Amino acid sequence: MTHLPAKGSTNIKISIFTNSACIFLFIVITSSCVGWLGGERGIRFTHVSTEAGANGELGEPFGIAVSEGTIYVSDGENDCIWLLAKDGPAVFASGLDTPSGLAVDSRGSIIVADTGSHTIRSIDRTGAVTIIAGTVGHAGTSDGLVDTASFNGPIGVAVSDAGRIYVADTYSDRIRVIENGSVSTLAGSTRGFADGIGTSAQFDTPTGLAVWQDKLLVADTGNGRIRVVETDGRVWTLAGAGPGNVSDGLLASADLNQPTAITLIDDGTIFFADGNAIRRIDAMPFPVIRTITSERRGVLDGAAHKAQFNRPSGLTITADGSLLTTDSENGLVRRFTGNETEKQIDREQIIGLRGNPAEFRNAAPPRWPYDPPDAPRDIAGTLGEIRGEIREGNDSVWFHNGLDIAGAYGETARFIRDEKVLRPQAAEYFGTLRELLRMPSLGYIHIRLGRDQASRSYDDRRFLFERDTEGKLKGVRIPRGARFVAGEPMGTLNAMNHVHLIAGRSGYEMNALDALIWPGLKDSRPPTIEKVSLFDENWREIETEASKSRITLTGRVRVTARAYDQKDGNSERRRLGLYRLGYQVIPDGTAPPENITWTVIFDRLPTPDAVGLVYAPGSRSGATGITVFNYIVSNTVDGQRAAEGFIDTTTLNTGIYTLRVFAADYFGNTSTRDITFEVNK
Repeated sequence: MTHLPAKGSTNIKISIFTNSACIFLFIVITSSCVGWLGGERGIRFTHVSTEAGANGELGEPFGIAVSEGTIYVSDGENDCIWLLAKDGPAVFASGLDTPSGLAVDSRGSIIVADTGSHTIRSIDRTGAVTIIAGTVGHAGTSDGLVDTASFNGPIGVAVSDAGRIYVADTYSDRIRVIENGSVSTLAGSTRGFADGIGTSAQFDTPTGLAVWQDKLLVADTGNGRIRVVETDGRVWTLAGAGPGNVSDGLLASADLNQPTAITLIDDGTIFFADGNAIRRIDAMPFPVIRTITSERRGVLDGAAHKAQFNRPSGLTITADGSLLTTDSENGLVRRFTGNETEKQIDREQIIGLRGNPAEFRNAAPPRWPYDPPDAPRDIAGTLGEIRGEIREGNDSVWFHNGLDIAGAYGETARFIRDEKVLRPQAAEYFGTLRELLRMPSLGYIHIRLGRDQASRSYDDRRFLFERDTEGKLKGVRIPRGARFVAGEPMGTLNAMNHVHLIAGRSGYEMNALDALIWPGLKDSRPPTIEKVSLFDENWREIETEASKSRITLTGRVRVTARAYDQKDGNSERRRLGLYRLGYQVIPDGTAPPENITWTVIFDRLPTPDAVGLVYAPGSRSGATGITVFNYIVSNTVDGQRAAEGFIDTTTLNTGIYTLRVFAADYFGNTSTRDITFEVNK
């Protein structure tokens, strides 16, 4: 019998019965009316507001800590620590290398996991930075004296009341301890999943840490679990059935995605960031995991259960009982409280966070992701194209979010601009056709990362390969803080024979034709409109055969256009999606208006659930089969809006009209198709 750490009026006892297969937990709780959330303070985290970053000041806020009422935030992009003052963020300390997790020691100093330099640092109240342990630029797993010990991309830190500094040594998959001038390994060894004692236990890319009375909570990111480390190095699993989709439920059966930050409040409730959501483990008779925000990526303040985040990475509790989180991909610090506040991010600020294509394209010299860098390549797919097929009962459809740039099987793919890795797990889907690397502003898919055509690994320490017992490659990680220069090789093309390039941060994807400059790329071919069709509002098709000289329209009318684009050099079978579509309604005998009502625009990636608003049934595209883009031109869909629309003939006078449908590519080539109709009243 051991006591589950908790404070205040709650007394929790946990019985652990183990055998070789599992751990059974029987929990008994007595409480003098503990609140549903917030425990003895009675706070319910019902609302979310934006604390800082709404004007784009922060780069990639990651770790967060509070010392003597002041909020400190690490910024992995700008290599600094921010102090959140009343008049806005101010740089408190600089000269770091991809700082991540933060903690506070008994003197009020900020302890920093400086991931890129492989060190643990301390920042005193004046902002002076010193190295506590590790050697700058040297990655390793050596224990010993603090000035000779080594770390491998540490991301998480926590400090106990006794002054022990715990470190999630992320890419060595170990939990380390700094104490009395020495570094030792408390638990962990090789990458994997196993409960046990000391080096017999295994973690996979551990990140966030939190002290749990005399124990340690670990966000075991790659394993999709919350683990517990006892003072003697014994490791057991508190929650999670493994990496997957976010699902709530009992501790052992709930699915976790990629848990990162973790913290707890005085009543024993544990909060953790998981994927794009904030979740909690309640201190209940049968402890369960509940998701308290939306799981959907985005940015939205207000009611907590609807609030949206984009890779939250840090959590802490303030003196007044608020819960703060760093919203890394959004560049924000957000606050949970029990009351609605006026400090909410507005639409204009959200638009400002999305980035400007003109600024983006001028941020680095242009080049293609191959050598020679200025040799034009075939474009095989564009942003916004449907993937899958629109048909009844089929939910497996999505927007293509990048630009497909054709190459040869096994050809070397190269970075197109200087960037460093910020995601703790930036490389995914090893060995599959979707193997990818997500950099801060660019994504690269269909690459054998760090490997040649024969899958031999590069001699490059930035690629951390994992091998099975026979020496065969079975995984690769590219650690947070790893830096790459434009033109450097990232790997070779797999059987998809192209680089799928994503432009823009996750959640803020832009059309790569607009956001990047492609040397020598030309397109003089106008799009092809194969057919324009009309439907009533119930999707009954309206006859538009050429044999009928004129059709009569009533009520609200839907317009679809089956169309595609091709660029110079494309084969005839290559069909690309359009950049924008629109229409005009022109009264008979009048000149066309100067303005076109552009309704479907792919300057940015629309919201995922807008696929059915862009594409009519029968639309399909994929690696095999025919490609059909049947656009719903009467709807309005772009990177900001998604709404059903119609041509409302009740607003038109009696008479004859021309419906002119427009289809345009990014280069300004435009095609039109006309239908004449009549309105009678």
